Amino acid sequence: DTMAKEKIEGCHVCTLVTPGEPQVLLGKDKAFTYDFVFDIDSEQQNIYQSCVHKLIEGCFEGYNATVFAYGQTGSGKTYTMGTGFDVSLSQQEHGIIPRAVHQLFEGIQTRRERAQETGIQAPEFKVSAQFLELYNEEILDLFDGARDPESRSRKSNIKIHEDGSGSIYTTGVTSRLVHSEEELLQCLKLGALSRTTASTQMNAQSSRSHAIFTIHVCQMRVCQQPQLVKNYKMDKKNPEYETLMAKFHFVDLAGSERLKRTGATGDRAREGISINCGLLALGNVISALGDQAKKGGHVPYRDSKLTRLLQDSLGGNSRTVMIACVSPSDRDFMETLNTLKYANRARNIKNKVVVNQDKTSQQISALRAEIARLQMELMEYKAGKRVACEDGSEGYSDLYQENAMLQRESDTLRLRVKAMQETIDHLNTRVTHLLANEVSNLLSKSSEGNEEIGALVQNYIREVEELRSKLLESEAMNESLRRQAARLSSRSTFPSSSLSPVPGHPPGSSPAPMSMEAEMTDVLRRAKLDIERLKKKERRQRRMSGCEDDEGEDEEEGREEEDDFDSDESLVDSDSDSDEKANFQADLADLTCEIEIKQKLIDELENSQRRLLMLKLQYEEKLILLQNKIRDTQLERDRVLQNLMSMENYTEEKANRIKQEYEKRLKEMNRDLLKLQAAQKEHARLLKNQGRYERELKKLQAEVNEMKKAKVALMRQMKEEQQRRKMVEAKRNREIAQLKKEQRRQEYQIRALESQKRQQELVLRRKTQEVTALRRLAKPMSDRVAGRVARWNQTPPATDSGAELSASTTASSSEPETSRSVSGLVRQWNNKNSPMGLGSVGTAGRTSSFSKSARQKWQTLERRVMDIVMQRMTISNVEADMDRLIKKREELTAQQEALSHKREVLMADGEGPEAEDRLLQEINEDIEVLNANIDYINDSLSDCQATIVQIEETKDELDSVDTSVVISSCSLAEARHLLDHFLKASIDKSLQVAQKEAQIRLLEGQLRQTDVIGSSHNHMILDALREKAEYIPELQALIHNVQQENGYASTDEEPSEFSQMEPRLSAQMKAVSAEYLGPILDPTSSTKQQYITKSLASLTDIQEDGLSLVPGTLGLSLSLREPYHRDRASRTISLPVRGHTFPRQSRGYDTSPITRRKSYDRAYRPTDGYTPPSSPPLRTRNDRNVFSRLTSNQTQGSALDKSDDSDSSLSEVLRGVINPIGGVKGGRTAPLQCVSVAEGHSKPVLCVDATDELLFTGSKDRTCKMWNLVTGQEILTLKGHPNNVVSVKYCPSSCLVFSVSTSYIKVWDIRDSAKCVRTLTSSGQVVSGDACAGTTTRTITFAQGECQINQISLNPSGSVLYAAAGNTVRIWDLNRMQAMGKLTGHIGSVMCLTVGQSLLGKDQVITGSKDHYVKVFDVAEGTLGNVGPAHNFEPPHYDGIECLAVQGDVLFSGSRDNGIKKWDLEQQELTQQIPNAHKDWVCALAYVPGRPMLLSACRGGMLKVWNVDNFTPIGEVRGHDSPINAICTNSRQIFTASSDCRVKLWSYVPGLTPCLPRRVLAIKGRATSLP
Repeated sequence: DTMAKEKIEGCHVCTLVTPGEPQVLLGKDKAFTYDFVFDIDSEQQNIYQSCVHKLIEGCFEGYNATVFAYGQTGSGKTYTMGTGFDVSLSQQEHGIIPRAVHQLFEGIQTRRERAQETGIQAPEFKVSAQFLELYNEEILDLFDGARDPESRSRKSNIKIHEDGSGSIYTTGVTSRLVHSEEELLQCLKLGALSRTTASTQMNAQSSRSHAIFTIHVCQMRVCQQPQLVKNYKMDKKNPEYETLMAKFHFVDLAGSERLKRTGATGDRAREGISINCGLLALGNVISALGDQAKKGGHVPYRDSKLTRLLQDSLGGNSRTVMIACVSPSDRDFMETLNTLKYANRARNIKNKVVVNQDKTSQQISALRAEIARLQMELMEYKAGKRVACEDGSEGYSDLYQENAMLQRESDTLRLRVKAMQETIDHLNTRVTHLLANEVSNLLSKSSEGNEEIGALVQNYIREVEELRSKLLESEAMNESLRRQAARLSSRSTFPSSSLSPVPGHPPGSSPAPMSMEAEMTDVLRRAKLDIERLKKKERRQRRMSGCEDDEGEDEEEGREEEDDFDSDESLVDSDSDSDEKANFQADLADLTCEIEIKQKLIDELENSQRRLLMLKLQYEEKLILLQNKIRDTQLERDRVLQNLMSMENYTEEKANRIKQEYEKRLKEMNRDLLKLQAAQKEHARLLKNQGRYERELKKLQAEVNEMKKAKVALMRQMKEEQQRRKMVEAKRNREIAQLKKEQRRQEYQIRALESQKRQQELVLRRKTQEVTALRRLAKPMSDRVAGRVARWNQTPPATDSGAELSASTTASSSEPETSRSVSGLVRQWNNKNSPMGLGSVGTAGRTSSFSKSARQKWQTLERRVMDIVMQRMTISNVEADMDRLIKKREELTAQQEALSHKREVLMADGEGPEAEDRLLQEINEDIEVLNANIDYINDSLSDCQATIVQIEETKDELDSVDTSVVISSCSLAEARHLLDHFLKASIDKSLQVAQKEAQIRLLEGQLRQTDVIGSSHNHMILDALREKAEYIPELQALIHNVQQENGYASTDEEPSEFSQMEPRLSAQMKAVSAEYLGPILDPTSSTKQQYITKSLASLTDIQEDGLSLVPGTLGLSLSLREPYHRDRASRTISLPVRGHTFPRQSRGYDTSPITRRKSYDRAYRPTDGYTPPSSPPLRTRNDRNVFSRLTSNQTQGSALDKSDDSDSSLSEVLRGVINPIGGVKGGRTAPLQCVSVAEGHSKPVLCVDATDELLFTGSKDRTCKMWNLVTGQEILTLKGHPNNVVSVKYCPSSCLVFSVSTSYIKVWDIRDSAKCVRTLTSSGQVVSGDACAGTTTRTITFAQGECQINQISLNPSGSVLYAAAGNTVRIWDLNRMQAMGKLTGHIGSVMCLTVGQSLLGKDQVITGSKDHYVKVFDVAEGTLGNVGPAHNFEPPHYDGIECLAVQGDVLFSGSRDNGIKKWDLEQQELTQQIPNAHKDWVCALAYVPGRPMLLSACRGGMLKVWNVDNFTPIGEVRGHDSPINAICTNSRQIFTASSDCRVKLWSYVPGLTPCLPRRVLAIKGRATSLP
C-alpha cells in the first residue's frame, strides 16, 4: 500500500525500466544507465544479493564498505536500508541492514567451524557498532544513554579527525561491543527509536536527520601462507597471526525536499534547510569527484559534517554502493530527475580500495612470504633440484626427476609396511591368546586355579610377545644402521637421526613389571646419549663463536654477543648481525625441543615408579593372605588330629587318610607359597633397581633445570641485543629527521626568495609600463591641459591625492587598501564619475587599449547570465504549470470517485426505472467528461516533463562552455573591468528587488485592509439582518442557510484567513440585505460606520499578528462618548469573525475573558470632569472558553494577561500622595468605609503589600512604589523593570523588597538607598546587581529556558521565598540567596500561592493553578530536588484559580468561574462552596484584620464581606469602577489595588446593617453546604 496516496490523487507513473538492461527512462525518452536498476516490483532480497552481499564478504578480507541511500522524502530510503524497524514487516521485507547483520554473523560462524574442521586455530572476531545522527549540522550519538533526547539544540562533543593515511575517525562516540546478531539488531533498534522523525506533507514518518550506522569488524586469524620447508620451524603451537580491520557504514540520508512540497514550517523548515545544506555539500563533492573536467581540483569535503564523515566512502578507501531511490509518480517528476542526475555523476567516482591490515602484521606477512620463497629456492639448490647452467639460467636437475620417482616408490612401500604391521599385530594377539589358553589349562589341571593369576599370566604373555616382536624389529633396524654407519665416513652437521622420537608402546600393549627394567634402561640410555650430544654441540658452538670473535676472548663466556655497534656500521655488519640473530633463534628452538624431550622422559619414569609401588602393595597383600591361609589350615589339621585321638572309635587308617589329605593340601599351599616367594624376590630386585632409577631421575631433573637456565640466559641476551639495535635505529632516525628538517627549511627559503624575485619583477614591469604610459601621455598633452592637471593636484590636499592618482592610473593594482575592499572600489568610481575625477585624463588613454575587448567579454557574460536566468524562469514556470495541473487532476479525481460512488449507490437501490436510467446516464456522461479532462491534463503534464528534460540537456551543454571560457581568458585589467561592471549591475539589481519588495508589501497591506473591511461589512449586514429576522421567519431560514453554506455553524474551527470565504459570503449577503434592508446600510453613509470599521481593522490587524493578548484592543469602540454610539459599537463588534465564535452577549472581540480585563484597563483614565462609565453589561459564563483558553498556547500564565503593549515611553513618574476621602453617598450602610486613596501610578496597579507603617504597590507602568502610611507620602519609586510588576512582597526582618516582572525577581535593599542587590531568575540563577538595568523599553520576550513568574510568597519567618514560575514553584533560601528545590505536580501555570502555618519546621505551601486545581505541599527546611504535592483538593473549580486566602485550618480559593470554595486543611476536604459568589472573576481574597470575616473582590470592581464560620454574606460595596487586582491588610486597614491606577485604603465598620438587597441575599448568598 505504499502507492496508496499517489493512486488516490490519480498520479501516473513517469518512469520505465528497460527489461534486461540496467537502464531507466524518465518521461518520454530521457534515458539513464546505472550498474543496477530495480523496478517497482523488485524484492528486497534481489537488491541485497546484487548490491550488498559481496561487500560483506569483502569485510572479512579487510575491505571497508559503505551503502548509502539517497533520494527525495518518501521515496523509500529508510525502507530499503531497513532502519525503520516496523514491527509489521515480514521476513522478506527486511531491509539491507538486518540482512547484512545476519550475513556477517553467519560468516563469522562458518569461518570458525571451517577452522575447527581443518584443525587450525579459530579466528577471533570483535564486532562493535556506532550509530551517529546528523541533526541540524550537529553530530549526535544515538547510543549515548546519558544524552537528553530533548536537548537536540545543545552542542555535541563529538570530533572528526583524519589519521596519517587519510582515513577518517571520530572521537567521543559510544562504541557498543556486540556478540550476536540479536544484540546488534537490538542496538540498532534502540538507536533508531531515539532518531529524529517528524511528519511532513510528503511523508508521515519522515527522517529529519541523516543516520550513519557503522559496524567495525576486527579479525585476528592465523596467517594463510603455504607450509614452509621443515627447517623453518612453523610448529602449530605458536602460529603467526594477522589482524584485519574493516568498517561498514550504512548511511540513511534524510530526504532532499522542497519546503513548498513538504509544507514544513518552524522547526521542520529549519531541519529541512539543514538537510538540504548537507545534501548540497554531498552533491558538490560528488560533482568534484565525478566531473571529468574538474579532475584534480579541490574536493570540498569540509563544507558539511556529512561529507567529512563520508570522506573515505567518496573517492577514498572504501567500496561504496549508492542506492538512488526515486518516486515513479509524475507528481515528483522534478525531484526524480534531479536524483537521477545526481546518481549519474556519482557513477564516475573511482575509489582506491586497500586491505586494512595491521601495519606490523602487514610487514610480517610480506617478510614471511619472502623468507618462504628464498628458503624454497635455497632448499632446491641444496637438494640439487635446481642447477645454474653455464649461461646463468636456472633449471631442474636429473636428480630431481629421479628423486620424484623414488619418492613415489617409497610411498607404495610405506603403504605395504603399514599393512604388514597390522598383520603382525593381529598374529601377536592370536599367539597371546593361544599361549594363555595353554597355561590356564595347565593350571586348571594342577589345581582348581585362580582367575586373577590367569589374567596376570595372560598379560605377561602378551607383553612378552610384544617385546619379542619389538626386539626383532629393533635388531633388524640396528643391523641396517650398523651397515649404514660403516658406509658413512663423516657425520652430518645437523644429525636428524639423533632427534629420535620418544620410545612409545606399540598399539595394544600395556607396560608390566617384568619388562619394566629393560624399558627403563633403554629410555635412560637414550636420554644420556642425547645429553652427551647436546653438551658436545654446545661446546662446538662456543668454539665456533670463539673463532668468529676477532680478539679471541674467553670462549666459555660466549662473548660474541658483546660486539660494539658503531653508529656508522656498514650494511655488511647489519647482515652478519641478522645471521647471528638467526643462529640464536635456531639454538633457542633446539634447546626448547630438547627440554621438551627430557621432560617427557622424566614424566615416563615417574609414571613407571608409581606403577611399581602399586604392584608392590598388591603382592604384599597377596602374601599376607596366603600365609594366613596356611596358618589356618595347620591349626585345623592339629585340631582334627586331637579330636581323633580323643575319640573312642579312633582307627589308624582313618587318621592316616585324613593326615594324607591334609599333607596333600599343605604341599599345594607350599608350592603356591614358593611361587609367590619367587615373585617377591623378583619384586625386591626391582625395588633395589628403583633406588638407582630415582638417582638417575634426580640427575635428569637437574640437567633439565640447567637447560632452562641456559634458555633464559639466551633469551635475555637476545632482548639486550634488540634493545641496543632499537637505540641505534632511533638515533639514526633522529639524525635523518634533522637533516630532512634542514632540507625543508632551505627549500622554503629558496621558494620565498623566488616569490620575492617574481614580485619584484612584477612591480618593475608595472613601473616601466606606467613610465611608458606617462611618457606617451606627456607627448600630446597641451600646456593648458597640463596646467589644469597641476592645478587639480594642488587644490584638494585634504584627500590622499597621491594614492588616488596612482590608484586610478595603474588600475589600482599597487594600493591594496583601496583596491581590495568594495568600499575602495566604490570610492574609486565616485572619483571617476565625479566632476573633479582625479586623473580621469590619465585613465582614458590607459583603458582604451583593453576596454573594447573587456566590453565585448562583459556583453558575452551578460548575455549568458540572461540566458541562464531565462532558462531558470522557464523551468520554474513549467514547474508551476505542472503543480497547477497536478492539483487540478487531484480535484477531478476526487469528483470522479464521488460520482462513481453515487452511481454504485444508485445501482444498488433502484427507485423508478425511468428516473434511475436517466440519472445513471447523466452520471456516466459526467464521468466521461471528467475522464477526458484527466487525460488532457496527463498529456499536458507529459509535455511539461519533456520540455524540462530538453531544457536541462541544453543547460548542461551550455553551462560549462561560455562563462568559464570567458573568465579564464581575462587578463588582470579586464577582470577588474568585469568586476566593476558586475558590482554596478548587482547594485542596480538589488535596488530593483528592494523596490519591488516594498511595492509587494504595500499591495499586501492594502489587500488585507480590503479583506478586513469587506469582512466587517458582511458582519454588519448579517447583524442587521438578524435584527429584522426576528420578525420575518423566511429571512431567518435564509440567513441560516447562508451560514451553513459558509461554515459558520462549526464552532470549534481553527482561526483561518478571512479571504477564504469572503467572496461567496459577501455576494449572498448583499443579495439578502438588498431585499430586506434597502439602501440604509451603505458603508460610507455615516460616521458611525467608519468608527466601527476602523476599530475592527485595528482589531483584526492585531489578531492577525497572533497577539491575542493585546490590551487596549477595544480602546476605540469603548471610549466612544455618546451612549448611543457606545451601545451600537458594542453590539456591532460582537459579530463573529470566521473561526472565532463567542457568545452573543460578549462585550467585544475577545475570544476569552483574558482580553476582557484589558478592555476595562483602557476604558477609564482619570481625567478632570469625567466620570467613568458604568460597568458594561456582564455576560453569562461560557465553559467553552475555559478549555479553549487552557489549550491555547499563550505564553505562560496570566501575568502576561496583565501585560500592556502600548507602552508610554517611560515617562517620568510623578510623586504619589495618599489623599483622605470624605463620606461617600450611601456609604454609611456599607460594612467597609473608604478612608483614603493613594494616587501616583500612571497605569493599573497589579499588586500590593503592606506593614503598619509602609505600603508597597506594583503597577503596569513598570515601577514599584513605597509609601509612608504615617505621613501619607510616597517615599521612593523602584524602576527599571522589563515589564509589568505583577507581584511585590516586603520582608520586615531583612528589610528586603521583592518585586516580580516577567521572569525576574528583583531584590531591593531599602535600608539606606533603594538599590537592586540581586536579581533571581525563574530558572534558578542568581545575578548579582540589577540584571535588567539596561532595559529602557518594555520587553515581553524571555531568555532561553526562562518563563513568566506569576506570584511570590514568603514563609512566616522570612527565610524562604516561594516563586510560582510556569507550572512549578521554585524555592529560594534567602539566607544564602540561592535556589533550593521545586514544587511540581500542576499541569497548567501556577497563578497564585500562599504559605500557611509552619509546623515542625515544615512550611505548608498552597498553590492554585490554571489547571483548576488547588494543591498543598509540605516543604521541610533545606529541601532540595523536586517535591510532589501532599494533597490535591477535589473537586476542582470550573476554571483557573485566581486567588487564595488561608487562616489556621481554613482555606478559601477564588476562581475565574466566579465561585469561592471553602476547604478544611486538617480534614483535607471541601466544606462549603458558593458557585456564583460574584458576577465576574474572583480576583482577590483577604481576611478582615482581627475579625472572623473574609473579603472578596472581583473583576467587576465589587467588594464583598463574608462570615468565615458559616460562609454567609455580610455585605457588599462597589470598591472601584475598574477590576480590583489585589487586596492586602495590615493590623488596622484594608488596601485594594485596581486598574483605575489607584489604591484605596478601607477600614471595617462593625455592627452596621448589611447593604445587600433582599433579592441578592436570597439567591446568591446561600452557601451550598456539603455533607
